[in-house]
Amino acid sequence: MKKVIALGLFISLSLFSYAQEANAPKFGKGIFNLVGQDSTWTMNVSARIQILGTGQWQENTLGNLTSVGSNFSIRRARLKFKGFAYSPKLKYKIELGLSNRDLSGASEFTHNAPRYILDAVVMWNFYENFELWVGQTKLPGNLERRISSANLQLVDRSLLNSRFTIDRDMGVQLHHKFKISDNFTVREKLSIAQGEGRNVTRGNLGGYQYTGRLELLPFGLFSSSGEYVGSDLKREKSPKLMLGAAYDLNNNAVKTRSNQGNYMFTTDGFYTTNINTLFLDATFKYNGFSVMGEYASRKAKDPIAKNNDGSLTGDVVQVGYGLNLMSGYLFKNNWEVTGRYTMVELEKNSIGKNIEKQHTLGLSKYIVGHKLKVQTDVTYLEDTNSSSGFMYRLQLEVHF
Repeated sequence: MKKVIALGLFISLSLFSYAQEANAPKFGKGIFNLVGQDSTWTMNVSARIQILGTGQWQENTLGNLTSVGSNFSIRRARLKFKGFAYSPKLKYKIELGLSNRDLSGASEFTHNAPRYILDAVVMWNFYENFELWVGQTKLPGNLERRISSANLQLVDRSLLNSRFTIDRDMGVQLHHKFKISDNFTVREKLSIAQGEGRNVTRGNLGGYQYTGRLELLPFGLFSSSGEYVGSDLKREKSPKLMLGAAYDLNNNAVKTRSNQGNYMFTTDGFYTTNINTLFLDATFKYNGFSVMGEYASRKAKDPIAKNNDGSLTGDVVQVGYGLNLMSGYLFKNNWEVTGRYTMVELEKNSIGKNIEKQHTLGLSKYIVGHKLKVQTDVTYLEDTNSSSGFMYRLQLEVHF
């Protein structure tokens, strides 16, 4: 850890020295840009932090609200590097997470080391509209996960995403796009991954994970890839719509949430079962108004983990479904009001199901778009296994 801190200080001092000697990019466009003398490579370096404060209250038996705690944290602190190597057709992206929540999840399968690497991927446009991705990055799953945490419309992603996302993994992806007409664009994305999440170094315990995603954009492309950005900051001049569907098969999965969740240990190894996840999503934007909806469903061949003798291990694949609906309006002074409704129904144990609902109202002030913003929201929480309550959050995002 001391070596990492020392390296971070060295990089920071080097960047500071460089910024004094060179013309730094505009705020939000990176700390600096490097271009090789022969123009055969480029690198853009950027950094971002999210500072989050949270308070939560729960209803007691008398119907009164009781505080259950508050917390201040560095929600995210990240370094990002991107550019091309040798040719503009061969791009790369590296993203490192430095906050405690970014580093959490160390285990014997990651050699008990902090998980610094979020993305380390090479993208090769090898033929026309075909692009091959190799490395660790987000799988082509649900839309909300594909939106960067720096570009969210509310303080954080929804409960649906936290329960169903397939997040990042090591593997290979093939991306392709074509046009049906002058405006109608279709994009296809296929992936084969290890199936146990990011930074796993101890081999592949189960089978492999296969993911496919299809996107339809009938009214043409969004401005500046706005389908993957929360809010309509570009104030689309004409209606824009994207319809998406993704299907994921994790063959012989060893975790409770496909490639996420806990490992399912047995008395003599691991419990494995096929896990299928379906995502349906849509996003619409026009003149400051935005809508996003997602549906997710997870099924497993045999969700209740067992030992070889038939006894229960206590682990259960979190099968079920979820719905997330969100809409917002961006005023001309760059204040935005957003509402979100999320419902998730899961089997969390062998006894029965658990239903969670969240009703969120958010307010955002975009000072320099998503690069410098303040966001706050309040959420009413409902859970069939516990008392209802409220959660309040306030967050500052600074993205150089």
